[in-house]
Amino acid sequence: MPHYDLVIIGTGSGNSILDQRFADRKVAIVEKGVFGGTCLNVGCIPTKMFVHPADLAAAPSASGRLGVDTELTGVRWREIRDRIFGRIDPIAAGGRQYRLEHEDNANVTVYEGEARFTGHKELTVELPDGPESVTAEQFVLAAGGRAVVPDIPGLAESGYHTSDTIMRIDELPARLVILGSGFIAAEFAHVFGSFGVEVTMVARSGALLRMEDEDISDRFTELAERRFDVRLNRKTVRVRRTATGVALDLEWPGGTETVEGDLLLVATGRRPNSDILDVARTGVSTLPSGHVVVDEYQRTGVDGIYALGDISSRYELKHVANHEARVVQHNLLHPDEPVAADHRFIPHAVFTSPQIASVGLTERDAAARGIPYVTATQDYAGIAYGWAMEDTTGFAKLLADPTTGQLLGAHIIGPQAPTAIQPVIQAMSFGLDARSMARGQYWIHPAMPELIENALLNLPLDN
Repeated sequence: MPHYDLVIIGTGSGNSILDQRFADRKVAIVEKGVFGGTCLNVGCIPTKMFVHPADLAAAPSASGRLGVDTELTGVRWREIRDRIFGRIDPIAAGGRQYRLEHEDNANVTVYEGEARFTGHKELTVELPDGPESVTAEQFVLAAGGRAVVPDIPGLAESGYHTSDTIMRIDELPARLVILGSGFIAAEFAHVFGSFGVEVTMVARSGALLRMEDEDISDRFTELAERRFDVRLNRKTVRVRRTATGVALDLEWPGGTETVEGDLLLVATGRRPNSDILDVARTGVSTLPSGHVVVDEYQRTGVDGIYALGDISSRYELKHVANHEARVVQHNLLHPDEPVAADHRFIPHAVFTSPQIASVGLTERDAAARGIPYVTATQDYAGIAYGWAMEDTTGFAKLLADPTTGQLLGAHIIGPQAPTAIQPVIQAMSFGLDARSMARGQYWIHPAMPELIENALLNLPLDN
């Protein structure tokens, strides 16, 4: 049975750990699918590459009110798709080839197959020639997660897509039903809706993006209902195949109803792959959600086993996984001087339309924790750049400590929200208070960041 100094399971952010400082160690990398992980292959990168042409396709519908008459004459879906994966697939293949063939990896063995722990620090990989077991002094669990598919009668038999498969379809459907109300559902609704597909969104709850600040969620739900067929507070009781596609039988407080589409996208969340790895067999603990339990140094409860990214992080964000990979890398190289992961101010964005970005506490979070706070909002319509766009629905909302002026959270819905929020992330990370941030620097006029400047000035601080 081969024994290694280090085994890394997963080639997303975990693959970035190895560099020449590990050249004196006997290392193995295990990958059950495509090199590059969720973000590169089925997540943030390809989805955003679809979002940009979707934004272009949606632009003509709003240009008329600005005095510009434009029209959308067509969308070449296969050309869009093939441009995206014509770029992504070679990157994934190149990552694999580098680990297999480059001289820098002479000390690295690659195992391509599904892995499962079969004993304490013993991993068995299903290879084409049969299973092979390995042991190691240290493991890094970076095996990511997968799409959740709910247990609904008829779903498996009726056929469906997840975010893993929907981007590679051959033709645009005339009608798409999206089961789910989170960020994956919101982004794909924008993409397919912009490309001319009739979109129906089916949500169990009474709002879309309900994990966002309530004001953001309410505004997005309102705007989505203008654009799509949104069914809230619906329980899907059965999925049926029809002559032209698929039907969902729904129950709601008003009775029962059925929605139909040519394709069904199941976007009901993701779950960690800890169960596939059977981490309990090596003594690693998990939460009820399936996330591997780690400490501030990304260590599990088993000596020598670390975890990072979606398999252990409730944030399930690529920038978090990359940060945690750097932490694990340092701690593998310098075990006597470990560094802790910084999870204080983690931002996220939803690249739907309008765009959404958030960092820190929501108002709901602050109230639940009993944290004193004040809030202020600034509409896009109140800044000059917002006038240029004639934006009447977007806004920024800030939360701050009323006494110290320290920012507690920021939430933006509107154009360029993920870019506009970055100064707030920086201020929170380095302890810059609201008044100093607002008046201690120039703000380019009439640029988008004035949205943040004005929101800062609107905060009703004690001094």
